[in-house]
Amino acid sequence: MRRFPTPPKKLLAALLGPVPVGRRQAIGLSERLSAATSLVSGLEFLSDRSQIRPGGLNDWSINRELYADCSRPVRKALDILAHERTTTALYAARVAASAALLLPGEGRWRGAANLFLGLSGAALYPHHRLGSDGSDQASGMVQTATGLARLSTSPQTQDALLWYVALQSNLSYLVSGWVKLLGRDWRTGAALGGVLRTRTYGERHLWQLTRRHPRAARALAHGVLALECLFPVLYLRGGKLARPVLATTVSFHLANGFVMGLGRFVTSFAAMHPMVAYTSTPAHHPAVAGRDDRAPRAAALVLAGGVALAGALATARRLRVTDGWPGTEWVTTRHGNRLAYDTTLSADGSGPVVVFVHGLTALPEHFGWLTQTLRIRSAHELLTYSRAGYGPSRYAGTRPYTLQESVDDLVDLVAQTVPAHRQVVLAGHSLGGELARRAAVRLGDRVHAVVYLDSSHPAELHRSEQQDESARRLTGAIRTFTNSLRMGMGVLLNRPSWVDNLPRPFRARALQQYADARMWQAGQREWRATEQDFRGHSGELPPVAAHALVLSAQHTVDRDPEQLLLHRELAAAHRGAGRLVQESVIEGADHDSLLTRAEYALQAGERILAFLDSTAHRPGTAGTASPDRTPAREVS
Repeated sequence: MRRFPTPPKKLLAALLGPVPVGRRQAIGLSERLSAATSLVSGLEFLSDRSQIRPGGLNDWSINRELYADCSRPVRKALDILAHERTTTALYAARVAASAALLLPGEGRWRGAANLFLGLSGAALYPHHRLGSDGSDQASGMVQTATGLARLSTSPQTQDALLWYVALQSNLSYLVSGWVKLLGRDWRTGAALGGVLRTRTYGERHLWQLTRRHPRAARALAHGVLALECLFPVLYLRGGKLARPVLATTVSFHLANGFVMGLGRFVTSFAAMHPMVAYTSTPAHHPAVAGRDDRAPRAAALVLAGGVALAGALATARRLRVTDGWPGTEWVTTRHGNRLAYDTTLSADGSGPVVVFVHGLTALPEHFGWLTQTLRIRSAHELLTYSRAGYGPSRYAGTRPYTLQESVDDLVDLVAQTVPAHRQVVLAGHSLGGELARRAAVRLGDRVHAVVYLDSSHPAELHRSEQQDESARRLTGAIRTFTNSLRMGMGVLLNRPSWVDNLPRPFRARALQQYADARMWQAGQREWRATEQDFRGHSGELPPVAAHALVLSAQHTVDRDPEQLLLHRELAAAHRGAGRLVQESVIEGADHDSLLTRAEYALQAGERILAFLDSTAHRPGTAGTASPDRTPAREVS
């Protein structure tokens, strides 16, 4: 007598198991879903072309500066594509091709249409990079792969392309999930409410629900993490979990489309799912008979080779970073930290020595334009150094780090390297300005002047809403960078534009340090201490009996007027009989380009030189407290 499954078993059998999709079926479903994405995208552009016109989000007269380093033929081609008529014609053709691909049929013309969509999307991206999103990139990848698969007559080649998209789909969810996992807000469940609270992606009523039901919101956030981090489990046990995982993922994208307005994400990411279903079905299933599964093994070999290469490059980078410049010298401070410094000090020199103090997650190389200007245009002797943990400098701390430790290190560096009869000018950028101010109080009459370069202020997290908000984001950003680089991902790091803005001799070394985890570990340690210190600040700044030059970046004070008041307080702390105090704004500069862009850094250099010339015959430090003369351990 035949046994029939009980209802629970029937339900379980319907929910679990692979999604048997054949090769041709997977290609057809994927190309139609991605065609729907490009159709919507094209219609959106044709209905509103204001974004590419003067003053729009993608005004090419502004965006073309991002491609100034490209060759002349490439720039010329981009200029042609940027013309409104050309762009409009391309989008009209994309709409027609997308609509055609939604029709039934299996002709090879579909391959050409898919390739056109993939290539034209890539060509248009430079002109529409602002406002584009991951859906455009995902659909372009699917369209290129399905186009090549349609045009190929080899099942092995088609399977390799389907495996490529499937693996990319797995990678996109994995990376998204594990990056979220690095953020504390996602682990605690607070991130979901934070997203729903934003103006761009938020929804007021749902945000209020997360406030009323925090446990449910936390469970939902953890569910998103689990779905993304564990997406590849659908390949286990013959695809037994393929149906629930794919169904949940599609539901997740539908919810995002409805709540956050990311409608194109639904079709663009779902377009990869038929290929995931095809590749996760057991090889013995009739629907995938003859499937070539060599692609994942080849990908695993490439991945293993990439990991080995990344490890070798990270090791080589670490050795270069810890070597220092030719002629680098070393000093050991009272805390056991071993600081690397470079100087132009000479035995018969006179006058104040300019000591540069770099900012948080920044480098001495950031001062490249300033140090070159001062060397060429004046006789001032200079000293740059890396704080403990940055570049070649070693951090030896065993107790919890505080900013006072970096102040002590700076005081010891001056005491051991600058002859006792000479004064110093402390020039600090960002956090370096605050460290210089505190060290100036300690060094007393050894300090001739302090130069603040868009400096931090210990009260900024209390008084500046923008600084407070940026501080909260910075915590997660530094942690993400640190953990990513510690896992060997420095080889994948994009070359930041500020590196190429530095003088040529400084670029390679700056990039090596930027891609090394040590700098970010030091920055993470410093930022924890800085945030705690600044949030606990109260009262007025103590007086500093030295001349002062306060340089502010225009973008800093324009975006946040409170910052200008904070900078004025830095200047006020120096005012006194016989002391010169100047304040100036570098027009057009932002916090970083003040140092890294030649046009702004040279202006800053000229103002520093003029200031130092004006203070050359002013002692300006009479009546100060005795300097800190705590002996350090050794000089080497």
